[in-house]
Amino acid sequence: MTLWEKAKAEFIDIIEWTDDSSDTMVWRHPRYENEIKYGAQLVVRQAQAAVFVDRGEIADVFMPGQYRLETQNLPVLSTLRGWKYGFQSPFKAEIYFVNTRSFTNLKWGTKNPIMLRDPEFGPVRLRAYGTYVIRSSDPAKFIREIVGTSGHFTLNDVSDQLRNLIVTRFSDMIGEHRIPVLDLAARYNELSLYLTEKIAPEFNEYGLEVTKLLVENISLPPEVEEALDKKSSMGIIGNLDDYTRFQTANAMEAAAQNPGGDASAGIGMGMGFAMANQMGKAVAAPQAAAQTVPPPLPEAESCKYYVGKNGKQAGPFDRDAIIAYIRKGSITRETLMWKEGMDKWQPAELFPEFAGEMKSTPPPLFE
Repeated sequence: MTLWEKAKAEFIDIIEWTDDSSDTMVWRHPRYENEIKYGAQLVVRQAQAAVFVDRGEIADVFMPGQYRLETQNLPVLSTLRGWKYGFQSPFKAEIYFVNTRSFTNLKWGTKNPIMLRDPEFGPVRLRAYGTYVIRSSDPAKFIREIVGTSGHFTLNDVSDQLRNLIVTRFSDMIGEHRIPVLDLAARYNELSLYLTEKIAPEFNEYGLEVTKLLVENISLPPEVEEALDKKSSMGIIGNLDDYTRFQTANAMEAAAQNPGGDASAGIGMGMGFAMANQMGKAVAAPQAAAQTVPPPLPEAESCKYYVGKNGKQAGPFDRDAIIAYIRKGSITRETLMWKEGMDKWQPAELFPEFAGEMKSTPPPLFE
């Protein structure tokens, strides 16, 4: 400080701070050797607080208003100094003006993606960002815990620490709640309120208050978002065959209305869709054929036959027994037979499973 500044300080009896910046949180009032005249006027404007510090120890705190500095309104400093009966000479103390207004539109966001396990997509990476608002709720604690002896403390000096605190608590919160990725957009308000309540006590430890915190966006990596867009597009298209016919019809209509080179693009697009559709059907054909193969026929032994002869019904007989009767001549071509699934009795020669045996057996000589 120059001699002129020293001489000027002897006559200054008004202590005040007019802030023309947008990011200053604490400003130390410059005084020559920190001397303050007895009876000096202290002016604390709205959204300010003045903190007196004596030999590294916080003494008195003044809220908005105008004060005459005497022993009556400096009780803590008077006790520290031992002024029991008042004082008339200048005294030494550091004066810090603390900005108590709200600092708005502060940004927070994840530097690196957050790894999560989503119930639908499996492991995913998320990024998030938002804004928050803070203010100094306890000027003395703020100076004690954060500012220290800094003569000019700005928002940038503490914003990184606060941002890291928010991101850490957000990552822990989003991992614990296990909210599906596609449902996060509907929970922004709940997430914002929960996160505000969770970090408020930690901000209070610094003498700060978070008055509002917003989660503005939670996003997936670009490649995952692209895959989701494709899936959404297929859902909107619906039936691919119908969509292909629709595109082809539009292309043909465009070709008819514009018989020139411009229509070739539409026709080509429609043909492309049609070819893709045919290729899809060709790939799916083996699978469809595999699905249409009938199950194996039941074993012949499981089929039972009934024989009608001389007005009487006999049976049931299995296939081997019927063949044996055919070979003996007990069952001829005209012998009536029936099996499950037939509407009426039929001659034995109409049963294809015994056709070979019937050919090798001669017909009876007499009816």
